[in-house]
Amino acid sequence: MRAINLLPRDDTRRKGQKPQWVVFVPVILAVLLSALLSMLFLSASGKVKDRKATLASLQAELAAIPTPDASKVQTQNALVADKQTRVRALNTALSRRVVWDRVFRELSLVLPDDVWLSTLAARSPVSPSLAVAPAPVTGTVAATEFTLDGYTYSQPAVARLLTRLSVIPDLVNVQLQQSTLTKVGNAPAVHFTIVADVRSPGGSS
Repeated sequence: MRAINLLPRDDTRRKGQKPQWVVFVPVILAVLLSALLSMLFLSASGKVKDRKATLASLQAELAAIPTPDASKVQTQNALVADKQTRVRALNTALSRRVVWDRVFRELSLVLPDDVWLSTLAARSPVSPSLAVAPAPVTGTVAATEFTLDGYTYSQPAVARLLTRLSVIPDLVNVQLQQSTLTKVGNAPAVHFTIVADVRSPGGSS
């Protein structure tokens, strides 16, 4: 009797099986992904620990700084405020100060050679913001701020001096108070008195 093989053929079994790489690739990818996530987590954890350590160190340094005494801080603030007040007062005083060296230098430049002075009186004008002027008394005249008393040889020389004084920027209201003929020794001369006002500091020229 002829034997019959009832088992399926090998090629038929092989067609139904899946390749092994189809099974291993997802497993390998899952392992790699897990390893990558673990590395990222460890790296982030290390950075967080380092930053926490740095923060703790800075907080310890801040706590070690001594707290300034409140009374010393108040004293320092008072000194700073006093310094600022003094600086403002000095700047205000300098802005209202008459530069007398400039006034006298300009006077020396315009004074003619044939004129000589016997007396020169000058005083700084009082700013209304610094002092309150007293009420004028009836029959009196306010004190002049700039007075020249001297001699020359002629009346035209006195007129020339008046003209030159009027060009000095710091002098205003230049006026001849008196001009009389006299003698200096045996030589004829003219005795004059010229008054003027000093321009207030900061005033317009």
